[in-house]
Amino acid sequence: MAQDNSAQSAGRTVLVTGAAGGLGRSFALGFADRGYRVAVADIAVEGAEETARLVAETGAESWYGKVDVTSPDSTTELAAAVAEFGGGTIDVLVNNAAIYGTVTRSPLEEIDPAEWDLVMGVNLKGPWLMVRAVSPYLPEGGRVINLSSATVYSGSENWLHYVASKGGVIALTRVMAKELGRRSINVNAIAPGFTLTEASRSLMDDADSYGVERGALRRPSQPDDIVGAALFLAGPESGFITGQTLVVDGGRQFI
Repeated sequence: MAQDNSAQSAGRTVLVTGAAGGLGRSFALGFADRGYRVAVADIAVEGAEETARLVAETGAESWYGKVDVTSPDSTTELAAAVAEFGGGTIDVLVNNAAIYGTVTRSPLEEIDPAEWDLVMGVNLKGPWLMVRAVSPYLPEGGRVINLSSATVYSGSENWLHYVASKGGVIALTRVMAKELGRRSINVNAIAPGFTLTEASRSLMDDADSYGVERGALRRPSQPDDIVGAALFLAGPESGFITGQTLVVDGGRQFI
């Protein structure tokens, strides 16, 4: 018998970071479509407000706030506010906030140490601080979904700081899965391949065709492809999956 995913998700609260636009906004709208109560946060609060407005237009309950994921105080304050919005709990955390489109591509010898620290702060320290802050509000059966990158497997050149930060997310996910698993909380990661978001299109002129010929599936990745993976990892069908990294790249990394 087909399951009513919206009914299963009714009353559950999801928090999506980095939701001012791009993939984060797609996550927010995808969870709203499944019946979740949706909280969105970003350091760019105006974009988060717009995302919350779009979520509300779908009929879902929405909330937005500002967060600096590198700040213990900011993440703690956010978690408390979202838990209040969610009736005391945060059922799903999607750790999407990251520096990506503005990361300078250069040989490892030329990476600015200040940029290295910035990338690591947002992309790696950020997910840890968010889980640290949200942990008290995660109920039994709660889910954490961390965003890594398929560049970890391809070893994308001239991007060492970004790739290393996303590789750290995979390691972080495995440890979190063991520690939070004692409370029956699942922690998994998604490693998207090159996906057509605003940030990706800003990197190159041929974004729509970039890498398509290398994939098993000969089409560009769309945000909905990644959203579908997140909805699966947040849902009951993935109840015995934890500590894993789901690569969503159309088969590019094994070709």
